[in-house]
Amino acid sequence: MVRVVVASARRKTARARVMVKEGRGRVLINGVPLEILEPELVRLKIYEPVYLAGNEIISKVDIVAEAEGGGIFGQASAIRTAIAQALIEWTGSEALKELYRKYDRHLLVEDPRQAEPKKPGGRSARAKRQKSYR
Repeated sequence: MVRVVVASARRKTARARVMVKEGRGRVLINGVPLEILEPELVRLKIYEPVYLAGNEIISKVDIVAEAEGGGIFGQASAIRTAIAQALIEWTGSEALKELYRKYDRHLLVEDPRQAEPKKPGGRSARAKRQKSYR
């Protein structure tokens, strides 16, 4: 029987699902290996929880992540959170959880902030057309 851990996370309007299973250390993001993912900033952001977990954990698992909605950075943030949550569940390690918490709390906790909707009478959420009486 193959052990599989599934985790999901959100950031803005992006949603990510991550599946961790026994394997050889492969990391796929939307079907693309993490090593060749572009742009580089997105790759580095997603690589953080993998790097912090260490080679002894990552070499024993395969990580498959799928993201949809939002932009590339919202998706990257959602994926990194989901990867961290899945690795903690896979290992059951309290030390890894504490390491993630000290490095960046958003590796464990989703960021609930959303873009505010645009209102009538202006060009954005808060900006309004100015009035002139004279």
